[in-house]
Amino acid sequence: MFSHYSSLHIPDTPYPRIVIIGGGFAGIQLVKTLSRQYASVQIVLLDKHNYHTFQPLLYQVATCALAPDTVAEPLRDILKQYPHFYFRHAKALYIDPTNRKVTTTSGVLTYDYLVIANGAKTNYFNNALIAKYSLPMKNLNDAMHLRQHLLKNLERTTIIHHPGILSSLQHFVVVGGGPTGVEIAGALGELRKNVLPHQYPEIDTTRMQISLIEGADRILNTMSQRASKKTLRYLEQLGIQVILKKFVQSYNGKTVIFDDRSTLSTANFIWAAGVKGNIIKGFSDQVVKDSRLLVNEYSQVKGYDNIFAVGDVACMVGIKYPKGYPMIAPVAMQQGKLLAQNLLRLLRHQQLKKFRYFDKGMMAIVAEHQAVVDLPIKGLGFSGLLAWMAWLFIHVLFVRGKRNRMVILSNWLWSYYTKNKGVKGIYYTKKY
Repeated sequence: MFSHYSSLHIPDTPYPRIVIIGGGFAGIQLVKTLSRQYASVQIVLLDKHNYHTFQPLLYQVATCALAPDTVAEPLRDILKQYPHFYFRHAKALYIDPTNRKVTTTSGVLTYDYLVIANGAKTNYFNNALIAKYSLPMKNLNDAMHLRQHLLKNLERTTIIHHPGILSSLQHFVVVGGGPTGVEIAGALGELRKNVLPHQYPEIDTTRMQISLIEGADRILNTMSQRASKKTLRYLEQLGIQVILKKFVQSYNGKTVIFDDRSTLSTANFIWAAGVKGNIIKGFSDQVVKDSRLLVNEYSQVKGYDNIFAVGDVACMVGIKYPKGYPMIAPVAMQQGKLLAQNLLRLLRHQQLKKFRYFDKGMMAIVAEHQAVVDLPIKGLGFSGLLAWMAWLFIHVLFVRGKRNRMVILSNWLWSYYTKNKGVKGIYYTKKY
């Protein structure tokens, strides 16, 4: 009989209790794989939100292509059919490894095995001004806030006559040349080209500027040179200014200051320049590397045999990845699936299996008929219409919920044929 305690109204159980922090890609995969094995375990999932966010489509929420609820599926709906499973809407605040306790905003819970899968958060690189004034793009609230900011500034543009203010309102600066930054810049370019001339005829869209800033010497530097060059060409065709080899030093709400002291004026400063792991208090500095928890090839946190970490918050070093596996959904899902199997092996006193990442390739979208795909075989990939269709298919396939898939697909078809975005109401007035 296992000794358990919970102030979250979780029933006691004769089975081992596995507590999972985080309902992202890794956490959901873990619950599903464990439950499908009909394991004699109790599973408790904790998350500060009661829904799972399909993060790859957040930029479409931010740029008016999709409604927020199409990329958010309630966790209880996703996991309701699994036995011995409990969800609690709570944020984990502190982990006590000695007493095997997790302190949350809603109470305290003991565990036999703990899995940390709470993902990542925006990395401002300790820059307080950027954290205060920028528009991040990491979660659903960020996307909703960015959308409202965009729409309110467009409305302001119709009544402002001061040239300096007008120029600032019409300049959109995106920092970060990874997939998120490229996708946001491309979506803004499509808005300027296809939507705004019809929705805002009083705005001179030729004066609207979009700048994409990247500190490296190329965009999409985690993809192939071919994909980077093709994407740069797509962005330039949309009239987007791509600035390379420049680092943002500061932003005060009006002016972007670069490391070479040059400046840009903008009222729309979108930060997509990096993320870092969501570290929960309770671990020593020796366990943390670059804001991620150090884990071995079995996902065990350094120094613990009953605490695991998977997904973005975990730093698992591989032969090809000396700084840790990339913080992307496929890694998280594969780690979650293998960890579920290893937890069952652990309970059966069997040998654990080492994690090996199966790279299925990478893709990024810029605009309609413009996308790039890198295949796992080095040097192979494709772009253009075929890559765009592949991107659409993959993302619809992995969205949670049949209703969401149908709504997203219908929205995309509507936008494709009418060149119009359907979610342009200003509903929120403050940042959450």
